[in-house]
Amino acid sequence: MRLTIVGCAGSFPRPDTAASSYLVETQDAAGRTWRVLLDLGNGALGPLQRYLAPGDLDAVLLSHLHADHCLDLCGLYVALRYRPGGPPAVRMPVYGPSGVARRMAEAYGREEGDKLAEIYDFREWTDGDPVTVGPLTVLPVLVDHPVEAYGLRVEERVEDQAEDRAEGRAEGRAEGRAAPRTAVLAYSGDTDACPSLVRLAKGADVLLAEAAFTEGRDLARHIHLTGVRAGLAAADAGVRRLLLTHLPVWTDPATALAEARSTFGGDVEVVRPGAVYEL
Repeated sequence: MRLTIVGCAGSFPRPDTAASSYLVETQDAAGRTWRVLLDLGNGALGPLQRYLAPGDLDAVLLSHLHADHCLDLCGLYVALRYRPGGPPAVRMPVYGPSGVARRMAEAYGREEGDKLAEIYDFREWTDGDPVTVGPLTVLPVLVDHPVEAYGLRVEERVEDQAEDRAEGRAEGRAEGRAAPRTAVLAYSGDTDACPSLVRLAKGADVLLAEAAFTEGRDLARHIHLTGVRAGLAAADAGVRRLLLTHLPVWTDPATALAEARSTFGGDVEVVRPGAVYEL
């Protein structure tokens, strides 16, 4: 599984990055590449085209319906519907919270908004009910935000040949036989600290966690994480790596990083647009 940071700004695009959007890519057993987006916030459709043609997407997974996580779905509709050669033959699955189809139609505008459902196959999340996109299993979990919002746990069963070769030598088995394991990416979406975030991230290879707030400055609760609270969630969940994202222009990345390191002893960094991570 490969994670590419398309956009990582919080609340609205920063001068150096679009709002939240994260590309997940993997291959199935037949060698077919699957590509899904976690969120498509305002400004993200432009840089997304550095990595793929819009028609190559297999699904868009929306954590919630704030503009900085979903609004460029309107531009993607135009790119798909009016591209040379005509719209795709099969509607693209778009998963989101309750009312996602109505909300996106309203965002596009009353003249043509209802036609979005001709391009998108809108589907609503159910808390704790996993969905499958190719070789990926995605578990939506309700988190703590002012609107209906989900964290997403993305799992893929993979074969780890390097690990198996080491075990095979130790146990006298033939080298090269693949040992299956599960690669796990946990994405917080927008949330404050809550038990469901820890459950979502339990044992994950990577926790991609927002850290929009700063300790001592942002006192409101039930909205966003700070670096401290993101680090605590990562530690409690026992994740291997913590990636901080969704920083608004007024949140210093160095401060968010220092806060997270004060509560999480593992590998932690602040993401940047264009960064790629292999799970």
